[in-house]
Amino acid sequence: MALYVAAILNHPAVTAGDDSQDAETSSNRPALLRLLEWLRDTAYDANDECVAIGERLYGEEFLDEYEEMHAFRDARPAIFSAIRAFLSHANADVRHTALVAAIPLIEHPLLTQHQAALASHARRLLATSTDRRHRDRVLDALKAWGHDTSGLEDASDIAAREHYALLRTARASREGGYSEDPPF
Repeated sequence: MALYVAAILNHPAVTAGDDSQDAETSSNRPALLRLLEWLRDTAYDANDECVAIGERLYGEEFLDEYEEMHAFRDARPAIFSAIRAFLSHANADVRHTALVAAIPLIEHPLLTQHQAALASHARRLLATSTDRRHRDRVLDALKAWGHDTSGLEDASDIAAREHYALLRTARASREGGYSEDPPF
């Protein structure tokens, strides 16, 4: 399915209305943007971190037994090729969603060479976007690629990072038991 979605991204029926700036609700979101979002979410569901979690929980053969994920991971170069065309799109929502979708795809060994180009796109996104999900994904990627992000973060990024740290601390303190006795 992912290869089909990637193949139709540039079809006129999909790109019609993709320059609309009124895409706040899902019913108004252009088809191109919705398809890129689906590819983005699927790419994160099949990234190296998810595979590592699966292998930790289900054993080393996890990926061999999960054929759909294995097929998606094998198709990452073709999917990236289709998404790459939208990294310079006129619509910022399309451009940013394409970037966030491309990030987990370049974990594929044949695509790691594109990190520098994506880092450049990431810096442009951070200069213009207020979308928390996009900013978090891009900042995480830049950090994973060894970039210093301290000068790229704004006050909301710092507040979000501190909030996430508090949530992780609270979750860690509850591991192994309840924070209070259960009411039963």
